Amino acid sequence: MQIPGDAIHTAEASIDVSASPEVLFDMVSDIVRMGEWSPEATGGHWLDGGSGEVGDWFMGDNTVDGRDWSRACQVAKADRGQDFTFVIGGFEANCTWWSYEFEPVDAGTRVTERWWMVNLTPGMQGASPEQRTQRVESTQPNIDRTLAQLKEVAERRA
Repeated sequence: MQIPGDAIHTAEASIDVSASPEVLFDMVSDIVRMGEWSPEATGGHWLDGGSGEVGDWFMGDNTVDGRDWSRACQVAKADRGQDFTFVIGGFEANCTWWSYEFEPVDAGTRVTERWWMVNLTPGMQGASPEQRTQRVESTQPNIDRTLAQLKEVAERRA
């Protein structure tokens, strides 16, 4: 999913992985496993019988520097082998979006992770300007680490 023009903060990166787009999609859309590659997300669980379809909700769990929190997220796109995108707080809140896109390449798959913020989450609304800056600045290195670890886990299993 492309980053919209009204985003107030953005970050993205890509990496080539020796695995199929379908395998990689299945990995990132299995939100329980997110902690295997994310330096921040520790996992999650589906809400109300959700399974990863567009419109389904899950609770995403996170931890940074000993601080734990969970956020309700809504699946915005779920095209197996192509795109898995979700938005924190759901479509109506239109806060923070995370997107994983999969493009076949000669070596396997190019995975692009995108992050953008349109509206501040309640947590960001209560943060100081310095805390907001720190949070935004931490996103790019976290994306880079997530993709590197996703590659390692996927290629180790291949």
